[in-house]
Amino acid sequence: MKNTLGKQERLKSKKLIEKLYAEGSSVKSFPLRMMFIQTAHTSDFPCQVGVSVAKRNYKLAVDRNRLKRLMRETYRLQKEIVYNNVEEPYIFMISYIGREEIKYEELYIKMEKLLNTFISSVKKATDEKTQA
Repeated sequence: MKNTLGKQERLKSKKLIEKLYAEGSSVKSFPLRMMFIQTAHTSDFPCQVGVSVAKRNYKLAVDRNRLKRLMRETYRLQKEIVYNNVEEPYIFMISYIGREEIKYEELYIKMEKLLNTFISSVKKATDEKTQA
């Protein structure tokens, strides 16, 4: 698998984003929160991802953009965790909810923990569906 994060893998659809926030579930690994929902999308990839940083916590666009860039990079390097463990198509939005900016190394570890938490919650949900 190529370690890229191209246009097809990014969540851009306004309708899908609205559906995600209306019906989605979430997992946290502070300072990151992931909203996710299992739904069909137009991409050939199993997941589409978006990142966000609250303007309320980071007033300067430079700071928000830097955090988003770091989040995209940590996701890009670890996306095989998700791709190897999901069968259905998912969309998710990863939000930075902390008030303090953390270093890249810490963010990398938190992203790994978040993705593993997401996988375990997805597996738990599929196990419940098969038992019902």
